[in-house]
Amino acid sequence: MPIYFVRHGQSEFNAVFRTGDDDPMIFDAPLTDLGRQQAIEARAEITKLGIRHVITSPLTRAIQTAQLLFPDGVSMEVRAGHHELLLHSCDVGRRPEELSNDFPHLEFGHLAEEWWHSDGTAGITVEPEDAFKSRIADFVRHLDTIMTRPLLIVGHGNAFNEIIGRKLANCEVHRYC
Repeated sequence: MPIYFVRHGQSEFNAVFRTGDDDPMIFDAPLTDLGRQQAIEARAEITKLGIRHVITSPLTRAIQTAQLLFPDGVSMEVRAGHHELLLHSCDVGRRPEELSNDFPHLEFGHLAEEWWHSDGTAGITVEPEDAFKSRIADFVRHLDTIMTRPLLIVGHGNAFNEIIGRKLANCEVHRYC
């Protein structure tokens, strides 16, 4: 049974940041109106796939996308591992307690307090490439243990690029296997 990948919809960070610009300092960036619309439009295609289980990254934009793709509910879990490469403010996550307040129907208790890359100091700690590659490889290895399929994974551009060799567009659906 197949596994599908979907990149989150446009985030507030995506809407304003251009390479070479200063980081706009939008931590754990939520979706924009356009990002919400992208997810709603992708729902029609995803509905045809018969998805039985969803895994989403703990970053807000991914969770919001997953919820918009499945407004009537489907088995959904939050996992760290395929979250975005930490390069900018938008890639810094929030603690499980904060996420639980915003998404009370999802379970976050299994996440570490700082599940994103951090060196223990305040601010943005860029994730080393080798640590990112290792984290993504671990995530891919664990996909074989997930028996509920068809499976949809909602995630991020750099993570999917590491797995399939290209960045997905916002809310693009890709059949992985």
